Amino acid sequence: MNAQYNNMFESFTLNNGVTLRNRIVMAPMTTWSSNDDYTVSDAEENYYKKRVNGVGLVITGCTHVQPNGIGFTNEFAGYDDAFIPSLRKLADAAKSGGAAAVLQIFHAGNKALPNLTPNGEVVSSSAVQTEATGFAPSVLPRELSHDEILDVIHAFGETTRRAIEAGFDGVEIHGAHGFLLQNFFSPFFNRREDQWGGSIENRLRFPLAVIDEMKRVIQKHATKPFILGYRISPDEHQEGGLRMKDTYVLIDRLIEVGVDYIHASLGDVFTSKPADTQDEKTHLEFIAEHVSGRVTLLAAGSMVTPDDVNKAMNQGISLAAIGQTLIMNPDWVEKVQGGRESEIQTTIKASKVNELELPEKLWGFIQASGPWFNIEE
Repeated sequence: MNAQYNNMFESFTLNNGVTLRNRIVMAPMTTWSSNDDYTVSDAEENYYKKRVNGVGLVITGCTHVQPNGIGFTNEFAGYDDAFIPSLRKLADAAKSGGAAAVLQIFHAGNKALPNLTPNGEVVSSSAVQTEATGFAPSVLPRELSHDEILDVIHAFGETTRRAIEAGFDGVEIHGAHGFLLQNFFSPFFNRREDQWGGSIENRLRFPLAVIDEMKRVIQKHATKPFILGYRISPDEHQEGGLRMKDTYVLIDRLIEVGVDYIHASLGDVFTSKPADTQDEKTHLEFIAEHVSGRVTLLAAGSMVTPDDVNKAMNQGISLAAIGQTLIMNPDWVEKVQGGRESEIQTTIKASKVNELELPEKLWGFIQASGPWFNIEE
């Protein structure tokens, strides 16, 4: 192995004492591949087993905490105890290569799919019309009541308990990508005038209440150190949306309440920049500078080669989440450790998809996704 890559393969210990064998993370990626009853399919199980042998940490794709929080078709569920055997199947697959495994949990909020939610209803912090995306239609969501907000908080705690019972080593709250936690934190989408909206402290009340409930559940049910991470998007493109100054406050509060890591979800760690500045600094540079070593910082965003990972670590991250390149190179870690980084693929060969153990529905999305992947026949 090239000596310059030694750092990424050193063990790393989180603040709560959990030690990862290296600093490479399998990024959370939706596979659209559950069974129709929202249980983990054999295809998804095989997909994970194919990719977990070298990484230090596995973060699963997201699972919804309530039936009205479904953000993707064929997305495995965690909102009922009936799903614990399914979650255990996923935990076993994610841990089969010796890495720690974290279950990512979320509520899709105003990005939920109305054709999959009860009565076709979509809920959010406020009734603000959304823009259509490649995954969800434009909707006018219904504002959650105070009691419903308390129910969602409880649901995050219950899904955390199920993750513990299923054998996961931790959970990650998906507070990014415009899902429900970000709906509440966003000054654009949260127009409430009660205790859950208005000032930034009130807009933070819901995410922090979710964390508090999950920490309570972890304290009660976990029998060993259990990881709690939080995924963030640094800003929003809408006029009046989230900006870096808001994210700095969020980061400070996450550190205060003791999350084990903050996961910055970036389109590209080297080119993604804030919407409200002419500064040449990237999101990653701003975030790393503000975190300043106070908490473990994990980032994801178009890191393909070991040089990419090395460069990002030199810019301040402790853990590097790789996703797209693991889809194309299930043995990415083994290639780098063996000095075979020249063998890392940057395209998917259609003729070799079976060798990659890609679930059929994921392969269908990749084919339909335009520039997401380079595909060769």
